[in-house]
Amino acid sequence: MAYTTRDGSAWMPEYLTRIDAATCIGCGRCYKVCSRDVMHLHGVDEAGQVLGRVEEGEDEDFDGELNRMIMIVDNAGACVGCGACARVCPKNCQTHVPADRIAA
Repeated sequence: MAYTTRDGSAWMPEYLTRIDAATCIGCGRCYKVCSRDVMHLHGVDEAGQVLGRVEEGEDEDFDGELNRMIMIVDNAGACVGCGACARVCPKNCQTHVPADRIAA
């Protein structure tokens, strides 16, 4: 399927499919530029187990088990493929897949 912009230029959206937990520093830049609520901040313990979503404005420490925070794609279907998150990520830890390679 061919995609075009309003002026007729060829364009292929690339959808965010995952964020590498080992590389992500949980800075939140991607979250701040995403208007679609595609990813959220989650707490991680020392063993690398995801503890849960950190709600905005809350100081969650998960009963002292919180080691660090990372972004997790938990609403991938909302991604429109704009690429804003990729442009602001300082660690280049995101995987984006062209629309023509994603099954509906």
